[in-house]
Amino acid sequence: MSFSTESRLTRTAAGTSTSTRTTTVTRYDRTHRGPVRGAVFGVRRAARNTGRAARAVVGWVRETVTAAGMLVAVACVLGITAGLLFGWVEAWAVAAIALVLLLACVPFILGAHDYRIDLALDRDRVVAGAEIGATLDVRNNGTRLSLPGIVDVPVGEGLVEAHVPLLRPGAHHREQLTIAAHRRGVIDVGPMTITRGDPIGILRRELRWPDVQRIHVHPVTVRLPSTSAGLIRDLEGTPSTTLVDADLSFHAVREYVVGDSQRHVHWKSTAKTGKLMVRQYEESRHARIAIILDLDTESYESDDEFENTVSAAASLALQGVRDGRDVLFSVSNEIPEQSRAEVLSIRTLPTVTPKALLDATSTIDPAERVMRLEAVAALTAQSYPDLSIGFLLTGSRMPLERLRHAAVKLPAAVEAVAVRSELGEQPTMRTARELAVMTLGALGDLPQMLARGALR
Repeated sequence: MSFSTESRLTRTAAGTSTSTRTTTVTRYDRTHRGPVRGAVFGVRRAARNTGRAARAVVGWVRETVTAAGMLVAVACVLGITAGLLFGWVEAWAVAAIALVLLLACVPFILGAHDYRIDLALDRDRVVAGAEIGATLDVRNNGTRLSLPGIVDVPVGEGLVEAHVPLLRPGAHHREQLTIAAHRRGVIDVGPMTITRGDPIGILRRELRWPDVQRIHVHPVTVRLPSTSAGLIRDLEGTPSTTLVDADLSFHAVREYVVGDSQRHVHWKSTAKTGKLMVRQYEESRHARIAIILDLDTESYESDDEFENTVSAAASLALQGVRDGRDVLFSVSNEIPEQSRAEVLSIRTLPTVTPKALLDATSTIDPAERVMRLEAVAALTAQSYPDLSIGFLLTGSRMPLERLRHAAVKLPAAVEAVAVRSELGEQPTMRTARELAVMTLGALGDLPQMLARGALR
């Protein structure tokens, strides 16, 4: 066994009158193989081609032959085998019937699909409990008669079927569909599949449209009192203990230091002391609202209780966004089981517009591998130190002692309000040393509780 290699190098150059020059280098290799090596190479290439063809055939059989068709094919093969080995007439009869069924179903899948399918949703954002209307339009763009078929429309985890009748060339079939959005979440509609097959269900052909449309099902929210009155008004604009160089609430005068603005010089004090004195102010507080939602499944009695808590959180954040407040919506990220002791991670939902906020709340789900509410509150306070109000939202299984620990994680200047969902219970409000605790028996209790004022 021997082989030799020949190499040939060519160079092509193109130049211009300027300094720009383009050069192309090409190398040609040619290998002379011996007969044994060439045979081995040919066998390997044939094996790869054969394997590729076999995989294509298996894929075509899986897509075309249904479970009933596989049963008929197995009956045909077994009938022929039994007839040849044992000479059973009954076996030959079974094989003949199965073969006739297979051959009779073949014409139903011949010919290419030439459909145009459009699915138009009347809206892509709804509130939980609403329904979405959809219009399915199937048109035969071919020049031949189109046999009846079925259009499968995946809707979330469900499936909607639409039967398409016999269509002449250029004809179309329109059907109205209804998509129910019972619970909050994100519903993916598609990809659609049109299936054409025989009446018995032995053979079929499918054509898939990859387009996927997304429906955001927003949580139910209630209209709350404006943050310009009541709960937030009591905090907005009041002076804090933080001293700054410029604000509205005058605190005292101090000696001038390099960098102070001259417009804050207090000339009367300067004249009395003989030293340059400047004004000092107490920083006026602004309502920077933090919505901290507990995602731990252990904190909730049921899924409905969690949904009520999400609706309360969305209502609070939505009203703040509408009033132009700074709103921070914070939840825990899912933490891997092996890293729960080392990894702390939160994510904030977009609050730029009400639509962006509600779209983000549609994606929230309870989980087991998440941080406890205390850790979420602590990391939120560390990451966003300029908060003034913190709402801690959780379920009925959350002990009051843990709520106090979560409130302690917030800075002392932050007013902490805990909102616990206990479905069916009477709305109550308790004031502890660290925080105010509101109990919601239903979402409709939230406006009345806020109107009373939960901040001390």
